[in-house]
Amino acid sequence: MRYSRIKKKPFTKYAKYNIILVCKVDDEMNKNKQIIENCPNFYKIINFDYFEEDYFTANLIKIYRDFVFSIDPSSEEEITKVKEIDKILAKYIDDYIFRKEMKYELLKVKITKDENLLQNLINSIIGIFEQFEEGKTRKIYISRWI
Repeated sequence: MRYSRIKKKPFTKYAKYNIILVCKVDDEMNKNKQIIENCPNFYKIINFDYFEEDYFTANLIKIYRDFVFSIDPSSEEEITKVKEIDKILAKYIDDYIFRKEMKYELLKVKITKDENLLQNLINSIIGIFEQFEEGKTRKIYISRWI
């Protein structure tokens, strides 16, 4: 019986680039993992079942996802902003009155082309939430017993 020798192909000249690509993907995954650790409601927000025609909620979730993955996890200021926006969108999902108010107030927001669109939308959402919280503490709902 004769055995043939199988020749292995040597590494190509692009092998080092594959290793670099794997390291870059690994770094990106670690970055995303760090960010998601700071967002306790991330999967609740992303997997929220909204109505088919509710484009507003779909766009709001898309803005949230874009903002969360665009930040630098080493910046404390951005991490606090992500935690706050995570809390706000969790309230948006859970509270119908807040959702209605958020939709109404965001329709009034005006942003120019020169400015950073994503940052300004996030700042507007945070401002609307703060206004809502102030108004909510002033209004006291008294239920009536029949």
